[in-house]
Amino acid sequence: MNQQVQKNTLYVGGLAEEVNETILHSAFIPFGDIKDVKTPLDQATQKHRSFGFVTFLEREDAAAAMDNMDGAELFGRVLTVNYALPEKIKGGEQGWAAQPIWADADTWFERQQQEEEMQRLQKEDQASKQVAEELHRKKLAEERDGEKDEPDTKDDPMAIAEAESLKQNNS
Repeated sequence: MNQQVQKNTLYVGGLAEEVNETILHSAFIPFGDIKDVKTPLDQATQKHRSFGFVTFLEREDAAAAMDNMDGAELFGRVLTVNYALPEKIKGGEQGWAAQPIWADADTWFERQQQEEEMQRLQKEDQASKQVAEELHRKKLAEERDGEKDEPDTKDDPMAIAEAESLKQNNS
């Protein structure tokens, strides 16, 4: 991974359902001054998603907490403690917060036009395939009808003899 790790923020995984930010703060405070504790909530259940983040003021405190708390037990669950990776900012490299809402309008319109052009081309292609298929069916039908109207008598001796007898009877 090419993301820089935040040396003073720890990821704490494997949290029990009963653990809240206060309990998490209490568990990590022996290692140094804590700047922030977060337990992201699941939007559906409004409960934490069994992990949290603890940010220390000093990197050394975070390192000591990670060394001591990784594999430790809290409320009957074994914790996983690592350095946290920085949050990814949504909306590209600079993120949505770094640009006005209308900044993407031109590229959005270009994408819409490209999609509409692709749909138009696909419809044209499909229509031309249907026309070609219909012509092919008509051609095959005409060939079958032609075979029924004019039987091939060149190689059939019985057909030749029948045709000669019809000619003699008509004369």
